[in-house]
Amino acid sequence: MSMDFSWSMVAAGALVGCMVGLTGMGGGALMTPLMVTVFGVNPTQAIGSDLATSVLMKPFGAAVHQKAGTVRWDVVRWLLPTGVPAAFCGAFLLQFLGEGEELQSRVKIVIGAALLLAVTGMLARMWLDRRRAGRDGTAAEDAHVPVRPGATLLIGLVGGLVVGMTSVGSGSLIIVMLMLVHPRLKANHLVGTDLVQAIPIVAAAAAGHFIVGDASLGLAAVLLLGAIPGVLVGAVLSTRAPGGVLRWVLAIILLATGLSLVHVPEAVIVPATALLAGYAVVSSRPRRPRPGTEPAEPAETAEPAETAETAPEAVGEPTGGPTADGIGRASARRQV
Repeated sequence: MSMDFSWSMVAAGALVGCMVGLTGMGGGALMTPLMVTVFGVNPTQAIGSDLATSVLMKPFGAAVHQKAGTVRWDVVRWLLPTGVPAAFCGAFLLQFLGEGEELQSRVKIVIGAALLLAVTGMLARMWLDRRRAGRDGTAAEDAHVPVRPGATLLIGLVGGLVVGMTSVGSGSLIIVMLMLVHPRLKANHLVGTDLVQAIPIVAAAAAGHFIVGDASLGLAAVLLLGAIPGVLVGAVLSTRAPGGVLRWVLAIILLATGLSLVHVPEAVIVPATALLAGYAVVSSRPRRPRPGTEPAEPAETAEPAETAETAPEAVGEPTGGPTADGIGRASARRQV
């Protein structure tokens, strides 16, 4: 399928890129269903083209985190041995779902299931972030948490397979699984590590789809015209925009789209999204501090007083005070 230039497609790429820059998630989870449901692109081609777009879009965010030193390369090294081959094989596994219209219909269901899984992952991530915020930050987070090789290899296998088959999950599923396996790892290190590991995994998945013939370079180029400036603008706005609210909006959109792709009737979709929106409003309210969480500061302010009391003793001994002078005069009289 050849893809003619379309400003609406460029705008869609910019919208998705901006959402990725603002929230760190939503690339494949938003781009692929948008191409399928709005622009009528075949599901398999939408997956391959989205992966090709992501290969060139992910490094922008990864470079920022690499410069800031918030990438755990040891975690990345344990994700890739299983994640890269699983993502590459995902494109070929799609061929076992059938041919022609039967294949496209089944792939839609697979994408819808992946979107619902992504929504579950996003909700889990927001819950974990909220739970972390309620703890003492110094005790809860650590940049040097030891990696768990076996569990991390399993995350790469599952996440890579989902990415290769649906293009969904590199920014919404894998990071949640990393949070569950390494719950004390600092949040910015989680995001930086997830962005870096996504580059080779997404590239392997895109290569598989190119070999199968699903990806369209023309479609990917049109999307990139909007996606690259969009992700840069989103990254700039991320310091000012309410990221939590945007994540809830994204979760609601993905829930409705996922339910639609798995052929859930509108009578269920509407109340389900309304219920999630209501929960978002309630949970987004700022928490009031608990009554017993603040009195830790007096102990810290007492430390300077203790050091002030002990300082004269430490200084007085080596320099010699009145007692030392008296002993010196007495010894001088004896010598005379």
